[in-house]
Amino acid sequence: MLVRYRRTRSVLTVGAVTAALAALAPVAAFAAGDPLRRYAQQELRWERCEAGGPAGFECAKVRVPLDYADPAGRSIELAVSRVRAGSAAKRHGVMLMNPGGPGVQGLTMPVEMEPLLPAEVRDRFDLIGFDPRGVGRSSPVGCGLTADERTVHHPYRDSTFAADTARARSVADKCREKAGDVLPHLTTRNTARDMDVLRAVLGERRISYFGYSYGTYLGAVYTQLFPQRADRFVLDSALDPALAWRGSFRGWAPAAELAFTRWTEWAAARDAGYGLGATAAEVRRAYWELIAHADATPVPTDGGPLDGDAIRSGYGAFVHPEAVTPWIVALRAAAAGGPAAPALPAGEVSDNAAAVTWAVFCGDSRSWPRDPEQYRRDAVRDRARYPLAGDLGATVQPCAFWKPAAREPATAVNNDVGALIVQNEWDPQATLAMAQGMRRAMHGARMVTVAGGEGHGVVVAGPSCADAGVTRYLTTGRLPAADLTCGAS
Repeated sequence: MLVRYRRTRSVLTVGAVTAALAALAPVAAFAAGDPLRRYAQQELRWERCEAGGPAGFECAKVRVPLDYADPAGRSIELAVSRVRAGSAAKRHGVMLMNPGGPGVQGLTMPVEMEPLLPAEVRDRFDLIGFDPRGVGRSSPVGCGLTADERTVHHPYRDSTFAADTARARSVADKCREKAGDVLPHLTTRNTARDMDVLRAVLGERRISYFGYSYGTYLGAVYTQLFPQRADRFVLDSALDPALAWRGSFRGWAPAAELAFTRWTEWAAARDAGYGLGATAAEVRRAYWELIAHADATPVPTDGGPLDGDAIRSGYGAFVHPEAVTPWIVALRAAAAGGPAAPALPAGEVSDNAAAVTWAVFCGDSRSWPRDPEQYRRDAVRDRARYPLAGDLGATVQPCAFWKPAAREPATAVNNDVGALIVQNEWDPQATLAMAQGMRRAMHGARMVTVAGGEGHGVVVAGPSCADAGVTRYLTTGRLPAADLTCGAS
């Protein structure tokens, strides 16, 4: 399905043009007397990032305040990278990038994104990557966490809740002991402030931006703090800023139920091939019988036995019916005595990434209850309402014990800054409902929804029907006249 955009023309008087330019042209550097001015006066020393890497992939270091409330105090170092615009004549400016997380390194993002962007976009922007504060090569931190402590999803069971609470408290205690002087400053607001220092160091009046997943929230916070310095912002797979962060954890469950229901209907229509049931109700029953069996006798897989809770934790796969159905079939066969099923795919989280993840989640918002019993009640309630994953996002987390509590309130995003939000209909992490929340918060934005689109990521996943709109916006600055929906191929 082709997406058509209406081209509009506008006529401005000389006075209107002058006023518009005044409103949209803050100075690149900071004013005299601003304590951040000394940071803006840094000179970046660009060097080839890696001896064997691409010649055009350059890296540098920039210093920023650890605490923006005390910019004359301690500073930290950030690692920054760039791939220059392909055409000096067509160059529009810089495009900063963030790959999500929080806690994910972004230094290599320019070379990773370059092949995904059309030539007309690459010609116009220096692509700027950076490891956010505390991450990777940017003054990294760690908490010394075990693999279990680095995991976000833990099921609720009454028999294990005391141990779950002890684990959450241990994470908070370890982080405070290992990096308690730095972690309170690893927040989204401070990373957005770092971006603005980087803007000034680069000599730019405004920045463009591409953010994915958590990076959409970071971009939205930047637009709220520095609205006049935001140029062309693309937010891929957006999170609802009103839910940061306790609400985001709990928001995964209702979306999981929708995807699960869609899957049961899909599998029922293909019962001849998969044998899970001829109706959605029969497929649903087959799945929950598998979960009950696995709770009693864990199912053998290539990565070790899985109990019912472990199988449920793979709920995100239900947005891909064609991929998840053979796995469910294999698990049922293994449970019946057949060969071991494929292991549940799982990525390894480093101690550095986990430390920053918890620092951001816990330090961004004061929405986390401090009473463990509140988490117990929420987990029981959410599991009853959303059986597939309700407890996984609602149970106790380290933020219940994080000290100090968030120094600043969560950023209330509510502005008219232009941005383009692109979103798959079936996204297990940045759900459609969350992206719609971002759209409500950013009144000047437009949203392109990929109907039937599956998975986490639109632009980052490769060609889609949203590409033409993204290219048009980045090359011209013009947003669609209204929100749009296009069909997945």
